[in-house]
Amino acid sequence: MTRPLLLIGLLAGAAALVWLLQGQLTGPEALRAQLAGIGDLRRDHPLAVALGFCLAYVAVTALSLPVAVWLTLAGGALFGFWQGLAIVSVASALGATLAFLAARYLLRDWVRARVQAVEAGLRRDGAFYLFSLRLIPVVPFFAVNLLMGLGPMRVRTFYAVSQLGMLPATAVYVNAGTQLAALDSLSDIASPALLASFAALALFPWIARAGLALWRQRAITARWTRPKRFDRNLVVIGAGAAGLVSAYVAAAARARVTLVEAKAMGGDCLNTGCVPSKALIRSARLAHQMRHAGDWGLTDTPPAIPFARVIARVDRIIADIAPHDGIARYRGLGVEVLQGQARLVDPWTVQVTAPDGGVQRLTTRAVILATGARPVLPPLPGLDLVDPLTSETLWDRLRDRAEAPRRLVVLG
Repeated sequence: MTRPLLLIGLLAGAAALVWLLQGQLTGPEALRAQLAGIGDLRRDHPLAVALGFCLAYVAVTALSLPVAVWLTLAGGALFGFWQGLAIVSVASALGATLAFLAARYLLRDWVRARVQAVEAGLRRDGAFYLFSLRLIPVVPFFAVNLLMGLGPMRVRTFYAVSQLGMLPATAVYVNAGTQLAALDSLSDIASPALLASFAALALFPWIARAGLALWRQRAITARWTRPKRFDRNLVVIGAGAAGLVSAYVAAAARARVTLVEAKAMGGDCLNTGCVPSKALIRSARLAHQMRHAGDWGLTDTPPAIPFARVIARVDRIIADIAPHDGIARYRGLGVEVLQGQARLVDPWTVQVTAPDGGVQRLTTRAVILATGARPVLPPLPGLDLVDPLTSETLWDRLRDRAEAPRRLVVLG
């Protein structure tokens, strides 16, 4: 019951302020007229006017009313640049924080299911994201307040980032307010050059983040000595789908590329995954259609299934595709292909142990790990008693069978 009452109270307060401000702060002419009447009062009671202005700004921002721009201009016109900047900066951050808290308390549960993707992004990059939005004046600040209130950001983080991020835009608008007599429209301060400068400022947090990531990377690699020269531009470990594409693209860009594979070229997709499974599914689908030929106006015909021939067809399809992923083709594309086990010695050195035991070390500017994954057998009681199949052992076991298994349990 408390939340609906608070929401009704906020809406009523917003409506009251809109009614009070209607026609008062909706354009340069109206604003100049109001300032003329306040000027004498400020000269007689400077502290009271400053405090009243600050509270009014907090209320307008907290209620997300679309007159904050005009109040910012008024702050510059009434108090001058530095005093106006201090008052508006503090008031805008306080009001934004109140709007943030109101959105979190009143709307978060209702909207959470609708903004899960946004919430995940805010959890990952919240402070940087908020800082960028605050620096770009074309983004409505009231929308930022409400959106951030729906996320997981801490209140103190929101306040601090808002205080800092809104400062440049606040300074521009307060400065414009000091020149109010010459200001005819907001377009005079929202010029393309000015907006471009704010867009550049908005890139700062991302540049800072990239710089921090670079610093962390260098801190991690500081214990190793970086080679003065490199044998390769790129070493790709694993010749599955990802590794093959990576090596191909790098070679097309004229990079010196080495591709290392310990087993069969083509990886899981060609040998134990996509290709054999789709080939087997095609045979199974055809058998199903024969059993249900009546659906096409034909006579249902139970198929004879010589299972060994079905598996032989799967092997033929793999063999037909294998040359496209083979060593000869990739060497022809300019990729050095090595057979063996690869091991990272340091961030720039890969050691390759060939099947005959020979060892080779390569220095490289970059390494791509495309080693894929292995199936994991869960610790189920009794599983070791039934000799379970995995994607790596399934096809070899099927090749040894004269007929298809009569029963099969699939886990996962």
